Amino acid sequence: MSLKFIYGRSGSGKSYYCFQDIKRKIEENSDKKLILLVPEQFSFQSEKNLINYIGERAVSRAEVLSFKRMAYRVFNEVGGVTHRYMNEAGKNMLLYSILNELTGELKIFNNAANKNGFVSTLSDIITEFKRYNLPPEMIKEYLDVAEEREDNILKGKLQDIYLIYSKFQDSIRKKFIDEEENLTILADKLKESKYFDGAYIWVDEFFNFTPQEYLVLEELLLKAEKVNITLCTGGLNEGERIDNLDLFLPVKNTEEKILEFVKRNNIKYEKPIKLNCDPCYRFKNSKELSHMEKNLFAFPYKIHEKYTEDICVFQALNEYSEIEYTARDIIKLVRDNGFRYKDIAVITGDLEGYQSLIKAVFTEYGIPYFIDKKVEVDNNPLVIFILSSLEVLNKNWNYESVFRYLKAGLVDIKREEIDIIENYVLANGIRGKSWIEEKDWDYKILYGFNLTEEKEEEEEEKLKKINEIRRKITEPLIEFHNNIKGEIAPKKMCLELYNFLEKMNISSKIESWIKYFKERNRLDKINEYKQIWDVAIGLMEQLVEVMKEEKLNSRTLENIFKSGFEQYELGIIPPSLDQVLVSSTKRLRSHEIKALYIVGTNDGVFPSVLDEDGILSDLERENLRETGLEVAKDSKSTAFEEQFLMYVTLTTMSDYLRISYPIANEEGKTLRPSIVISRLRKIFPNLCEKSNVIKEEDDIEKISSPKPTFNEFISQLQVKEEGLELSSIWLSVYDWFMNNKEWKEKFINISQGFNHTNYAEIVDTRRVRKLYGSKLNMSVSRLEKFSQCPFAYFIRYGMNAKERKIYKVSTPDIGTLMHDVVESFSRHIEGKNISWEEIDRELCESFVSTMVDEKIKDMKGSILNSSPRYKHMTNRIKDILSKSMEVISEQISRGDFKPSAYELAFGFNGDFPPISIELSSGEKVNLIGRIDRVDKLENEDGTFIRIIDYKSGKQDFNLSDIYYGLQIQLLVYLDALLQEIEDSAKKEVNPAGILYFNMDDPLISTKKEITKEEAEKEILKKLKLKGLVLKDANIIKAMDNLISGYSDIISVRVNKDGSPSKNSSVADLEDFQLLRKYVRKLIVELCEEMLEGNISIKPYKKNNYTPCGFCDYSSICQFDTSIKGSQYRFINDKKDDEVLQCIREEMKED
Repeated sequence: MSLKFIYGRSGSGKSYYCFQDIKRKIEENSDKKLILLVPEQFSFQSEKNLINYIGERAVSRAEVLSFKRMAYRVFNEVGGVTHRYMNEAGKNMLLYSILNELTGELKIFNNAANKNGFVSTLSDIITEFKRYNLPPEMIKEYLDVAEEREDNILKGKLQDIYLIYSKFQDSIRKKFIDEEENLTILADKLKESKYFDGAYIWVDEFFNFTPQEYLVLEELLLKAEKVNITLCTGGLNEGERIDNLDLFLPVKNTEEKILEFVKRNNIKYEKPIKLNCDPCYRFKNSKELSHMEKNLFAFPYKIHEKYTEDICVFQALNEYSEIEYTARDIIKLVRDNGFRYKDIAVITGDLEGYQSLIKAVFTEYGIPYFIDKKVEVDNNPLVIFILSSLEVLNKNWNYESVFRYLKAGLVDIKREEIDIIENYVLANGIRGKSWIEEKDWDYKILYGFNLTEEKEEEEEEKLKKINEIRRKITEPLIEFHNNIKGEIAPKKMCLELYNFLEKMNISSKIESWIKYFKERNRLDKINEYKQIWDVAIGLMEQLVEVMKEEKLNSRTLENIFKSGFEQYELGIIPPSLDQVLVSSTKRLRSHEIKALYIVGTNDGVFPSVLDEDGILSDLERENLRETGLEVAKDSKSTAFEEQFLMYVTLTTMSDYLRISYPIANEEGKTLRPSIVISRLRKIFPNLCEKSNVIKEEDDIEKISSPKPTFNEFISQLQVKEEGLELSSIWLSVYDWFMNNKEWKEKFINISQGFNHTNYAEIVDTRRVRKLYGSKLNMSVSRLEKFSQCPFAYFIRYGMNAKERKIYKVSTPDIGTLMHDVVESFSRHIEGKNISWEEIDRELCESFVSTMVDEKIKDMKGSILNSSPRYKHMTNRIKDILSKSMEVISEQISRGDFKPSAYELAFGFNGDFPPISIELSSGEKVNLIGRIDRVDKLENEDGTFIRIIDYKSGKQDFNLSDIYYGLQIQLLVYLDALLQEIEDSAKKEVNPAGILYFNMDDPLISTKKEITKEEAEKEILKKLKLKGLVLKDANIIKAMDNLISGYSDIISVRVNKDGSPSKNSSVADLEDFQLLRKYVRKLIVELCEEMLEGNISIKPYKKNNYTPCGFCDYSSICQFDTSIKGSQYRFINDKKDDEVLQCIREEMKED
């Protein structure tokens, strides 16, 4: 029995020394067993290296073991495990069941039990306790310690952990073995084993051990002839004390613990071997890397004055440019420097954040790679299918669960059928029992299968199709759900689930997916899908074994499966030997790396910052260790290990190191470089540093593999389009692509895009007639839409494109309801002969409340009638309408204008015929519409008309918008109404105003306390009528009898003599006539443009506003000002006087 340490810094040849030692023993023809003990993740690489060094004899004479393999070896020899192993998924399922059972008994974790991820966190703490040889009884003993320290939180946690842990142990004791107990059993069984008697053992690649592993190691020391242990450190000199800030502190702590075994068991301690590291064996080809290994973490440190070539730092603008730089450099290494892909590794402290970017960029550059990360199964279609099939039942057929189930890709329903029924469900708010009711769905089809007309027969056909799809979805699910209703045994529950999967033909669909991936050489996906079916079946088997005697319902089953699948990770086999290894800093285990790229070398990422996200906090762990309970280290202690791991990572490669960091993330947030960068700058004052932040990379750096070079070449051609010349390098690149048939064809196709414009060609008149009809009948608001953007108008009204209808309260829906209520209110008081002066708040509130309730009740399928959660919105609508009616009554009462008509319609079945406009061709356009309210005043000066338009949103009046055709509705209605009255009454009628009323219940903000009357006055001001009023003192007075200075009713301010001030929104009679004529002319122009086929993509832009922000069709037009043909129609916001002057000049020309 003897122990010998082999000391050596990283790269000094410790593993090589072990191989030499093993080779010597083989050559001695000793019959003693030769064992190389390494960490599990390094076993394959070690076997490979041992065979490469020693040859085939190593296979028969020496054996590479990990602690896990050793356990299987010993158990096979002497027995040991008589029960089935419980995997991590089974453990999670059992813990979930225990948490449910202990509901009400737990003090701290009672509320956390059902939170996502808590079961896994709980599993981690139990695993930790087992690895540190802490049974439940020992946890119970420390409850008193927590009480003595008056730490009620820690006491509560320990009580809960004890309850759960002991229950867990009781549950598995008779049926299962937790894999975490293997090493504890191994330490005990080694006493019976003869396998290691007199063996020679080499322990390599460890820098620390768990308490379980220490137990095993102690037994090996007692049985083996000799144990050699490599330690990555310079070793302790006699009498030397450990410095708490020493880089090798974690390793030296390990050394001390092993020496305790030696003393305790009187084991012979041989003189350690100290391997020379000047230079280290690994860095014999690079003085720079050797210097870095010695000095990066040394104090004091030495300086390397020469400019570095083997080490270089790259500062990137963002993560994408960082990975693109890495890809280009890898291509250059392989192409120009004789490296193989297998010689190269890319590592990061944030593999989760970088892996998708690495996949995308490396694929584009044609770099073969393997990401050394286990695949989580949560997003696999089979897992989604199983969980969502249960979720549909447990969440009562809600939208999300049903369509998650359908979109998993394993249901025999076509994608277009899923889209059809999804549109229908969203439009009608279908959920819950509506899915499984026997009667057919008969909700109105708001839009269907790209059909524009909804004739009765078509409606029936559509509904028939939708109900057929519904039944295909629901029938198998209903049968499955009926079979698992209530509390039933786990075995029956899992059997029913398995039968459901078989009935849905899931296993053959998985096979089809595997075939699909084989055809596309997706080895990673093939590996995943080959394992996933066994994972699902294994989970069911574990569930049946773990919870055999319990009863489950579907909700519990779903949650248990979630906990189980959450813990599963699939190991992926590298699909090729020659590929770049992509790994995290914690998993990198290879001595075959010549070139290393460390990406994301930012503060908090490399080295990583550990979060306190476990059950026990750092302080609680420290308190427990002070009382003698050994648990895993806190984040402060682990920080020293992080520094050591950083050292190991930075000394992994033998020839070439590239370190990169982005200065900002994808959101533009600034990122700081890691402390490693500043340390490198100190020991290498002439460190090679590159950046693409301040200046572009050289052209030659951008040339790598064909695909990314081609993309960059296209970018260079775009620069040429702007008038700049191509460099000679890119002309050579052009020649290369032109001499390659495949790339030449691609170039010809793409180069045509340089001539692409975003012009929408004029549609010929014949097609226009087909689209818009032979007779042009339209609303005035549609004309305004055409003025905003001809292309958007064409898509909406010509192509009849509609956005997906969602069952929700929309602004137009609220607007329609509010208009209906205002009209009903107005007609009600008119029918009851109630004057507007008699209306008070109580009447408004009472009538509005009743009317809103009736309207909602009459609206079949209205979302406002669908659930209590919309009651607040309904009450808000009532408040707005009540306040609006109060203000309207006050506005009418304060003036001499009185309502003469409500909802006055122009149309074929309206109060007046359509507004007929004759075009220059002689054709007529019929405009239809509705005026919300018409007010009239008759006096000695004649008859005056003003029209009011109610708006549920904010609407301002602007003469510029009239000039550009964006706000012509009120003027068109005024013109038509005056003409109709004059023609029928045979008398002259004068315009008095065109006005908007914004319905609202505004909040009033003041700096001081105000009375109720003052508040009402402020509200009246906020809701004053906005628009254009006749410039006549008498008419203004007739609209606001109490006007003095600023009016509370209209947007007018009067001078002392009663005349309107300069800034008032007024126009004289002549200007009103001018505007009427101009609008008629404008309508003709717009209609003729429309009929001529103008569908130009030319939205207006006024100040910084453009309708594109609210357009449903931006994905169709692809408007982009950087593309030829994409231009705004810029509108200047003119003053009223300027507008009128422009109109006068235009009308003179005509």
